[in-house]
Formats: sequence, C-alpha cells, structure tokens
Amino acid sequence: MRYRQAARLSDPLSEIGYGMWGMGGWTGSDDAESAQALDRAVELGCTFFDTAWAYGDGYSERLLGALLRRHAGTKLIAASKVPPKNRQWPGRASARADDVFPYDHIVGYTDATLKNLGVETIDLQQLHVWDDSWTGADGWRQAVADLKQAGKIRAFGISVNRWEPNNVLRALDTDLVDAVQVVYNLFDQSAQDRLFPECQRRGVAIIARVPFDEGSLTGTLHGGSRWPPGDWRNIYFSPRHLAETLPRVERLSREAETLGMALPELALRFILSHPAVTTTIPGMRRSRHVEANLAVSDRDRIDPAVLARLAAHRWDRVPDDRP
Repeated sequence: MRYRQAARLSDPLSEIGYGMWGMGGWTGSDDAESAQALDRAVELGCTFFDTAWAYGDGYSERLLGALLRRHAGTKLIAASKVPPKNRQWPGRASARADDVFPYDHIVGYTDATLKNLGVETIDLQQLHVWDDSWTGADGWRQAVADLKQAGKIRAFGISVNRWEPNNVLRALDTDLVDAVQVVYNLFDQSAQDRLFPECQRRGVAIIARVPFDEGSLTGTLHGGSRWPPGDWRNIYFSPRHLAETLPRVERLSREAETLGMALPELALRFILSHPAVTTTIPGMRRSRHVEANLAVSDRDRIDPAVLARLAAHRWDRVPDDRP
C-alpha cells in the first residue's frame, strides 16, 4: 500500500481507502462479513475509512467505531459526514444555507458521530451536500471553527454534488476546507479541469468517490440488471441511464483486456494516476474485493500514452433529475 500526504491534513492517507456506504443498509449487506472485510483492509494497510451519519442513520458509523476499537493500536483515519437538515440530495441553490446546515445542526450531528465512533476527535468531518451559494453563511463557518477549536474535529471537508465538481470553488476561498470529496472515475473526469489544480495549489486533499460508477465499471451489469425494492441503484441505473452506460462500459472493457487487466483494476489505476488525488474510496463488503482493490496500489502507474487514450472515454453528464 502506498500513502499520500495532503498539506492540510495531519496524516498521510492510504491511497486506496474504504467507502462504507454499502454497509449502512444496502441490500445484501451482512455485519459479520463486513467486519471481516474491514479487518482485512487494515491488515493490508488501508488506513482511511469514510462513512456518514446518513448511511443507516449512524449504523455505518457504529460499524467503523467497532473497527477502531478492534485495532486500537493501529493509526486509522476516520471520516464522516453531516447530513443536510432538509434531507435533500443534492444541495440546491434554492435552499437557504441555514435550512440545510445551521450551526446547531452541524454541532449536534458531530456530537452524535463522536458517540457512534467512540472517539474524542473525528479526523475528518464533512458536509454531505453542498452549493457554493451557501459560502457566505455564518452558521456553518462558525461551526467549523468552533469544532476545530474544541478539538472535536481535526479537519473539515465538503462532499460535492455529483457532476458538479466546480460547485465548491467559492468555499475553498474561505480557507476552512481541508478536503474535497468528489466523483472522479473513467467516465466522470471533469474534476481534473478546475477543481484538481485549485486543490493542489491550496494543499487541499482530494477524495475520489464512486470509482466504479456505482458498479458499472466493475463490468458486472447487463441490460436486465435490477436490484431489490428500495435499493438506490434502481434509481441511478434507470432504464435510460443503464442503456446509455452499457456500450461505454463495453468499450472500456475491451481497452482493459488489451492492457491485460480487469476493468476494476483499470478504473482504480486511472484514478491513482492523477497526482491531485489523495485517496479513492471504493465500496467493499467482501474480503475478496478488499484484496483485489487494495492490491492495485502496488501496481505500476499507467503509461501516459494509455492515459491519453482513456481521456477519450470521458462522459460529461449534465445534472438533471437523476441523482
């Protein structure tokens, strides 16, 4: 495992971290299996674990807390997120900042996360949605300053809306933001245009989320893919979106085959090839997935000529009513 340091964070992060959304209520999740996968990740050198209160109303946070206790002698870095008070994803400019992230709401959920994790300080606390029109609001800014002053959080971050990577640039000007979590993968490459250079200039960590495009870049989906009722992937992979996605996945699968690697490996190696990325957080619920994904950190970086070809797979999707 390789580790990367961002100037605004106190500790380096494993360049492949652990996304814990799937352990907070996705269909098919199993606590014992999840614990085994998490433990295996620690054994293989993973140090960064990303969760959120919204992942099962604190359930995923409690699973992470149990992991921290099981490995009390190992330096692990825990990140979580405050849900929007209005429970609207993504963040919208039509909402008032104080209706989404008022002071007391941020502080209260941070206290709840501290309890769920069983720690005195959260390594990285983030806001789970964002719109840059909220930048000037006093509530969230004062909450961040007070939480740091009180020693309840070490660093603060923002998770930006899908397909809107530039919708955080004004917030960076406040000098309060230590990390930005953004969708970045073989399809969604636009974050590298403006956001990545700005974060590099400021020493802000980049957490690349959704490395497998919610599963399409694992190469396992097909035209009849469906999930049990209530599973969010049924919304994301609407019939129209799934039909648009599969031919693109097929072209990338052929590219991966030509390079002699599996598509998930290519997906992760593409992300890690960008120097602005501090870590990427694939969701993993089984030990075999942990072993396969974390092994990618030990591989060589992708040749620049290959990266140039992969740039052609960029898919600039415009935000609409889909999540």
